[in-house]
Amino acid sequence: MSSVYDLPELVAQPDGSAVKFPATPYASAASYLHAYTAELTRACETIEPAAFAGAAAILHEAYTRDARMFACGNGGSASIANHMQCDHVKNVRTATDLSPRVLSLSTNVELLTAIANDLGYENVFVYQLQSQSRPGDVLIAVSSSGCSPNIVNALTWARDNGLRTIAVTGFDGGPARAIAEVSVHVDCTNYGIVEDVHQTIMHALAQYIRQSRMAADTISASVF
Repeated sequence: MSSVYDLPELVAQPDGSAVKFPATPYASAASYLHAYTAELTRACETIEPAAFAGAAAILHEAYTRDARMFACGNGGSASIANHMQCDHVKNVRTATDLSPRVLSLSTNVELLTAIANDLGYENVFVYQLQSQSRPGDVLIAVSSSGCSPNIVNALTWARDNGLRTIAVTGFDGGPARAIAEVSVHVDCTNYGIVEDVHQTIMHALAQYIRQSRMAADTISASVF
């Protein structure tokens, strides 16, 4: 017989968005997985199509004119920024006429620690942008909370110095959501799920741009 804890209901707002997951104990791993994937699906559906399209348009245009794209994030978001460099450099180029120039600002531990040690962790991304970027380049900042000072500093500097800016956020989006030119926001308060959806956004952007530069028969013969 099922326990009341097998499949607890998500605590939700009147508009249907989840306030807290998990909100109560789950009696089994299977029931937790079922609820997790249900919340993951709901979170994916909160992405505004116009925001995703706006981010894709900024990247597509930048890659077409050979501008650089910079990505950054902390913790799990750093791994997404690093993965973005991999997929947007290697995969977008495959069977297309694009050669994206993408750099993750989260990947060089020697540089990160030198900047953090001497200038403060809040400057680890903006300091790199000040040296490496040029007006017309693009910054994608990945942040579940949108509140990290180094993310906010990077977006603010980029916006004020002629870069196009995209924030990929969760929770309420924090300052990053308001600063960025385009914010691809995930309405969810679970870090794991927000990061899962951010990874999905990263892959979807790369694959959409790639297929947009391929003939139909090439797409059907290719592995994505």
